Amino acid sequence: MKLSTAFKPDYERYEGVSPIIVLLLRLGYVLVFLSVGNISWTRIINHQGAWDPVQAAALSMWASHSLLSLVGVFHPLKMLPLVLFEIGYKLIWLAIVAWPLWSANRLAGSPAEGMTYAFLPVVVPIVFVPWPYVIRKYIWSHASSLAALGSRVEHR
Repeated sequence: MKLSTAFKPDYERYEGVSPIIVLLLRLGYVLVFLSVGNISWTRIINHQGAWDPVQAAALSMWASHSLLSLVGVFHPLKMLPLVLFEIGYKLIWLAIVAWPLWSANRLAGSPAEGMTYAFLPVVVPIVFVPWPYVIRKYIWSHASSLAALGSRVEHR
């Protein structure tokens, strides 16, 4: 791939997303697979005793996320909803847990501090998600489908 074409939209292979963005998505999926997968699966495999239900649910979600990220390496655009899910839960958590603690000057030293630092890099996928593609593929296409469905229902 030439550097000059890496940043141009590729309509033939990537539905208008530039190859560099697809490459960065693949890299992100690999990093999530390796890092989140290592942490979650190691904790699941080495766990002894009864599970705390909330901790088990979180580890199960992250273990599943790591496996789906492996699929994303091979199908980066098809797995974008996984990235959107990640962005969503991290932003919501930061807004409802970290922000109130930080604004009250109580985040430092709290149990939420470590998770806050783990979730702040959510900025990276926000920057590299091909938002025009997401809007075109997941919002406008479904909006027009719903409008078409609505017009068919009205004509009955």
